[in-house]
Amino acid sequence: MDKHNEYKCVFCNNKIVLFVSFGNQPIANGFLTADGFSKEYFFELSVGFCPECFLVQLLEQPTPEMMFNESYAFFSGTSNSMIQHFQNFSDDIATAYLTHKPNSFVVEIGSNDGIMLQNFKTQGFKHLGIEPSLNVANVARGRGINVLNKFFNSSTAKEVKLEHGKADAILAANVLCHISDIRSVFEGFRELLHDGGVIAFEDPYLGDVIQKNSYDQIYDEHMFLFSVNSVSKLAESFGFEVIGAEHQMTHGGSMRYYLGIKGQHKVSDNVLRIMKAEKELGITEVGGFLKFSQNCENSKRQLLDLLIKLKNEGKKVVGYAATSKSTTVLNYCNIGPDLISYICDTTPIKQGKFSPGVHIPIVPYEQFSKDRPDFAVLFAWNHKDEIFKKEQQFMDRGGKWIFFVPEVHVG
Repeated sequence: MDKHNEYKCVFCNNKIVLFVSFGNQPIANGFLTADGFSKEYFFELSVGFCPECFLVQLLEQPTPEMMFNESYAFFSGTSNSMIQHFQNFSDDIATAYLTHKPNSFVVEIGSNDGIMLQNFKTQGFKHLGIEPSLNVANVARGRGINVLNKFFNSSTAKEVKLEHGKADAILAANVLCHISDIRSVFEGFRELLHDGGVIAFEDPYLGDVIQKNSYDQIYDEHMFLFSVNSVSKLAESFGFEVIGAEHQMTHGGSMRYYLGIKGQHKVSDNVLRIMKAEKELGITEVGGFLKFSQNCENSKRQLLDLLIKLKNEGKKVVGYAATSKSTTVLNYCNIGPDLISYICDTTPIKQGKFSPGVHIPIVPYEQFSKDRPDFAVLFAWNHKDEIFKKEQQFMDRGGKWIFFVPEVHVG
């Protein structure tokens, strides 16, 4: 029997329909030294769809402790565009929901290095970050942010409520899609949220992934790819409703969802409009994902063909930005140091290590300028505009970028 037939939806327990597998994958943020190659962990990265609640989800996920720990290699505050994005996010929440209540309590799930909560701290709001990765939690604490070093679930919510009271706003950015026990998260919401409070979270958007063929958004941390239709199903099961939905440009296309206890807020017209558009796109039916699977295979073949061609022509190709997303692409396409010499990155914790699985060296960003490579694969394609401004010199001397989203091309 195919083991995939045994999988049930982690939310509603209905049978999942498998639609794509990216083969064996390592921990996406598991940058490692050479002595760790022999004991590196791999799992099958398979993705399924639940026809009942519309959740797109991984069939397997490593344990949370394997992905989020004291060595977690992602810091939100390393990107200027993300700093501005979280400033805008916090301003939107404060203006729309908190101005009437100056002593509001704001909780952020997965607060990372405190980049968003520092804005609430500056405005004088009571706040708490809940962050499981100790290294980034300590960075936030160094900025004067209050942080609880735990995973968020119903038990943690009870603990926070007992010590601090109920929250007026519960926020999360690129976090809820990580948490496999999504039921416990929503139970925690019910436990912690004031009756008139708001939940606002954003995650990479399923609609963008399908339309742009950005399959690199699928990796171990991303247990779910949400849509407004699926979030609405989750919300209704716990007495909430989606009261707003706003598309964001971050991470190559995200959706911000606003939830409130049913009947407590006016529902934006945007919600029904987006839900209808999603149905027209086909992401509430299994058939809508079959073309996506074929598009992934086509992209894999085209990227490999291009890199092999450039290698045969004697061109030097490097990678730009050792992102979590790049792990899926490199391992799915079986691209190693024979095709990409190294990946440059500004994050010190990654430098001097190797990319997960295929073991391409990660070097300091400065080497990119010194080496003058012919081509650079842009793994951080969602920061293209910011990077292009920074790398005008690379382009002026004839350096070219390789893209794989929305299709493989040189530009």
